[in-house]
Amino acid sequence: MLRAYVFLFLAFLYAPILLLPVFAFNDGTVIAFPLNGFTTRWFSEMTRSRELHAALANSLTVAAAASILSVLLGLAAARANVRYRFPGKAAAMGLIMLPLVLPEIIVATSLLVVVVRFFEWPLTLWTVTAAHVLICTPFAVAILNASFQALDPAMEEAAIDLGENRASTFRLITLPLVMPGIVAALLISFTISLDEFIIAFFLTGSDPTLPVYIWSLLRFPKLLPVIMALGTILVILSVLILALAEWNRRRGLARAGVKDTGGFL
Repeated sequence: MLRAYVFLFLAFLYAPILLLPVFAFNDGTVIAFPLNGFTTRWFSEMTRSRELHAALANSLTVAAAASILSVLLGLAAARANVRYRFPGKAAAMGLIMLPLVLPEIIVATSLLVVVVRFFEWPLTLWTVTAAHVLICTPFAVAILNASFQALDPAMEEAAIDLGENRASTFRLITLPLVMPGIVAALLISFTISLDEFIIAFFLTGSDPTLPVYIWSLLRFPKLLPVIMALGTILVILSVLILALAEWNRRRGLARAGVKDTGGFL
């Protein structure tokens, strides 16, 4: 019964996604059955849209910056959490991981009030990037926590005993051993930022990200097949990135000699 429940749950969750390529290759403009015929013209139309290219460039820029900053912050937080004891550590880690459980609509509204009313900053891609760092950092911390926990502290102590200082020990010993976790955290953070809509919708200015641009196209029924084609490409890229991140995670555990107890998702 449990296996049947899991199968039905996954089918209910992912069956709508499987319809994306079906209608992306459909020759008709109406998203409904029966299908009219096979075509690839919706994919070619994506290459002629300058607005789509600009939105994609905005999303890639925001995702790259947010993922790098999130991993740098997550690296420091995970290192401190695993290796050191200090007053208020549990409270600090709880605050860092809080965006994981808060509804995004609440986070987006709060950030909009802070940015516009308190700091009086204009809404730009920088505000979206800062907000994405906030929501991506907990995922990076969760992944890097596992990487640092799998690292034997005796290796760092041996390097220090042999004459290395703490900076060179971190650069030559610690960093290469946790690099698979860093790569996995980068890929996960990049995917989360690239797909995020609610916060980007609230904080974007005149330069929309790709999800916000896709939402704006929903008002034009004739462009829905183009959205289906674009969604098909995004789903494939997301699956490939997540698979690469999971492969890096497993490779890191295998190098550290730690038993794999399941994926980080």
